[in-house]
Amino acid sequence: MHPILEGIELVAFDLDGTLIDSVPDMAIAVDAALTELGLPAVGKARVRDWVGNGSLVLMERALRFTAQVNEGVSGARPAGPLSDSLLERAHVAFLAHYARAPGAHTRLYPGVRECLGGLRDRDLPLALVTNKPEAFIAPLLDDLGLADYFSLCLGGDSLAEKKPHPAPLLHVAAHFAVSPSSCLMVGDSRHDIAAGKAAGFRTLAVPYGYNHGEPVRDSDPDGVVESLAELV
Repeated sequence: MHPILEGIELVAFDLDGTLIDSVPDMAIAVDAALTELGLPAVGKARVRDWVGNGSLVLMERALRFTAQVNEGVSGARPAGPLSDSLLERAHVAFLAHYARAPGAHTRLYPGVRECLGGLRDRDLPLALVTNKPEAFIAPLLDDLGLADYFSLCLGGDSLAEKKPHPAPLLHVAAHFAVSPSSCLMVGDSRHDIAAGKAAGFRTLAVPYGYNHGEPVRDSDPDGVVESLAELV
């Protein structure tokens, strides 16, 4: 058992970039939504740097990027402020395209199944706390065979606040009647670490996920593992 689990009674996991590489499917949906609006596709590499704050912010970043590209075209008019109506249309389009096949190209990171199985064998309750819309959680977990590992799943729209706000993690701790100081938050981004610290959780980071191009170690987590299999 990894030393960071000493005294831990509950483990909460982020989803995208921590347990699964979901960018291929999200990028397909982002590009389809932009194309539907007559805008240029942005590609998987850029989407990888934009994931982490929920689907609405993802589409906002995509629209702002296409506006900047447009401004760089000779003779193009300045894009100006991003309109709420355009963002809403883009977001609705993204959700519709993503819902068609959210797990078609999504894969587990190495060591994830071993980690979850090992923690479950130790009777540790496991929670999932993601900023992904709640509607997509169950289909993804079912497709990947992960549904039975988690006793509670929260999406970015499950509560009034989402990560990096501590509310989702405090909700998890209260749900299981466990002190936050006895909980561990595992994630790949500064938002996961910030939420964990604000909630009083111990924090563990993986360096392979989505953190806007920044090293997650810069967020000063309590620990870092190259693979989640190291936990067990």
